[in-house]
Amino acid sequence: MPEKSQGGSDGGSIMLGIPRGMSHGVAGAAPRDQDFEAPQRRTMGAGTTGLAVVDVEHGDRLAMMRDGQLGSVHSWELVTAVDGPGTRLTVFMAGCPLRCLYCHNPDTFKMKDGEPVTAETLLNKIRRYRGVFKATGGGITLSGGEVLMQPRFAATILKGAHDMGIHTCIDTSGYLGANCTDAMLDTIDLVLLDVKSGIPETYKRTTGRDLAPTIAFGDRLAERGIEVWARFVLVPGLTDDVENVEAVADIIERWQGNVSRVEVLPFHQMGRDKWDALGYEYKLEDTEPPSQELVERVRGQFRSRGFTVK
Repeated sequence: MPEKSQGGSDGGSIMLGIPRGMSHGVAGAAPRDQDFEAPQRRTMGAGTTGLAVVDVEHGDRLAMMRDGQLGSVHSWELVTAVDGPGTRLTVFMAGCPLRCLYCHNPDTFKMKDGEPVTAETLLNKIRRYRGVFKATGGGITLSGGEVLMQPRFAATILKGAHDMGIHTCIDTSGYLGANCTDAMLDTIDLVLLDVKSGIPETYKRTTGRDLAPTIAFGDRLAERGIEVWARFVLVPGLTDDVENVEAVADIIERWQGNVSRVEVLPFHQMGRDKWDALGYEYKLEDTEPPSQELVERVRGQFRSRGFTVK
């Protein structure tokens, strides 16, 4: 997935921490809208600071996960102008079936590396931000890793937030779209759908997986009329070929009725050190970020199809 937060902590009770720019106030009190200043770009988040490990037996943990009451969370953050409209509380889930060469957070690959967080506590904390979401037109976004690696936990959080009248969003590759039930789709207002390449062979080289499931999930979203922001990461020498971009545009054009914007995300090297620290081979060591000229060429390809492009 595109830029995500990082971090980790241990111990304590499950609680969303108060980010910088927000007054702590009285313990347990809801944050005041006038105290809220979410950054307008990815800030690498708070890790799991303020989110705690649940101390339960292994068997109980598995049962809670099967029931959608426990999830493995990598990190969280509050941010404005990314991850959906308004101010978002974005929760990054641990675990991903893809191995994108440009992944900025390879520390989200394995579900076991996340922290166990209960749905009840997370929803209680989400409830505290309803005033902020209402004031800014924001809501919650479940991201990853890959959110659909943990569909039952995601379904619990999405339904809980939806029932509170909070705007809901998932950020996904669509590769595990079959895990997203129709009931879950009923609780999703927006999908950030990553179309990582349009030519199947390029998609395979980029992610290690097949393109077809993403297209199938996008088709389901189109049939349901669920709003989509399509995302494409532009990597020189990997995804930037004119033909590949045209193929991505062909795919997104299938869903033109419900795709409200296309985001072209320029590749960068911010995650390189994490690959080294984890002992993973990083194949884009010598890849430079795309030039502004290249970015504009690709954006122009999408605009020529009639899309609103960011």
